[in-house]
Amino acid sequence: MWDEVMNEFALSPSLPVTVILARMMATVVFCGLIGLERESAQRAAGLRTHMLIGLAACIYCLLTLALLARAEEFGDTVRMDPLRIIEAVTGGVAFLAAGMIVFSQGKVRGLTTGASMWVAAAIGVACGLGEWAISAMTAVLTLIIIALVRKLEKRAGTYQSDD
Repeated sequence: MWDEVMNEFALSPSLPVTVILARMMATVVFCGLIGLERESAQRAAGLRTHMLIGLAACIYCLLTLALLARAEEFGDTVRMDPLRIIEAVTGGVAFLAAGMIVFSQGKVRGLTTGASMWVAAAIGVACGLGEWAISAMTAVLTLIIIALVRKLEKRAGTYQSDD
C-alpha cells in the first residue's frame, strides 16, 4: 500500500519538468509585461492579475496535454476534445474581463483592460501548448497596441480613454 501512495506522488508528467517550468515562466514573463503596462497606467487589472490569468490558462493547457498523454488509461469509452480547454479558458476570462468594463456617466470604461486580460489568457494557452513564437509575438504586439498606439492617439488628439 505504501508503494501505491508513493507512486501517486512520483513525478511522472507527460512533459519533462523543465519544459513545464519553461512554459509556465514564459507565461508569467509575457503576461507580466502586459500587466506591467496596465499597472503603469494605474488600471485595476495590473501586473498580478495578468500574470495569474495567463498562468491559469497555461496550466489548463498543460493539464489537457497530460490528459491526452494518458488517454489510453480511459479506454474507448471516453472521448476527449482538446478544443474544449480553449473554450473553457475563453469563457472564464470573458467573465473576468466583463467585470472590468463599466458604463458610467455616459462613457464605457475598462474595454482595453478587459481585452488585455483576454489576450493574457491566450498567451497562457499558447505557452501551455509550447507555442513560443505565438506567445512572444502576441505579447509584443499587445504592448505595441496598448502603449504605442495610445501615445500616437494622444499626439494626434484622438485619444479617448476606455481603459
